[in-house]
Amino acid sequence: MNEATKTTKHAVGTREEWLAARLELLKAEKELTQRSDELAQRRQELPWVRLDKAYQFDTDAGRATLEDLFQGRSQLLVYHFMFGPDYKAGCPSCSSIADGFNGVAVHLANHDVMLAAVSRAPLAKLQAYKQRMGWRFPWASTVGTEFNDDFRVRVSEAQQRDGGAEYNYAREGAWLLRGSSGPVAEMAASTGTDVPTYIRERPGMSTFVREGGAVYHTYSTYARGLDGLWGMYQWLDRAPLGRNEQGVWWRRHDEYSQAK
Repeated sequence: MNEATKTTKHAVGTREEWLAARLELLKAEKELTQRSDELAQRRQELPWVRLDKAYQFDTDAGRATLEDLFQGRSQLLVYHFMFGPDYKAGCPSCSSIADGFNGVAVHLANHDVMLAAVSRAPLAKLQAYKQRMGWRFPWASTVGTEFNDDFRVRVSEAQQRDGGAEYNYAREGAWLLRGSSGPVAEMAASTGTDVPTYIRERPGMSTFVREGGAVYHTYSTYARGLDGLWGMYQWLDRAPLGRNEQGVWWRRHDEYSQAK
């Protein structure tokens, strides 16, 4: 049986029935948009925290401070990309999110906002992977700094042994050393690591502002708080079958032909 002759199990109706249901959904969508606007306002109203620690990063232009990452802008958006020192390749999920940065970064940069990624891997690894992926956005290495620890996107080996760490504003449990199979193990293997090594890095994004000669931390989000930045999911949520997932289906964009 071909696709044209299959009988769908989904509800089928007239154009009039569709329009009535669509108008009801439109009300809910508008409510969600308004709620999203309110949450954005609340993010902007969070108190700013002045940063007094002098972070140093390795960048394409040499050693740089956090203020240098602003590149003259007043605002900085940092994506905490999962790429640890022992990784052979970047996290596939972070890579999927970062695929959307190239087109966005140029617009942000011309709106007084700089977008950059940071990771714990040495700069040479980041540069090689960036070239492989065809990315142009700034990507800095945090080697030798406490930046990842301070912004809660790194779990130490000691924390893993002790069975707990703080991530996404809550303390995690002993699962940190579990997961020898399943999606997490699959993603770990794709970075050339095992599960404990892979999950020492965590995804997130943090925002900063410069004002009056000082740099302030303004916002951070983690885990599913990153969903809105993951472009493909915004499209899938509007597709007929939605996310329709069974395990880790996505690949780095240059690996799909290899997976067939």
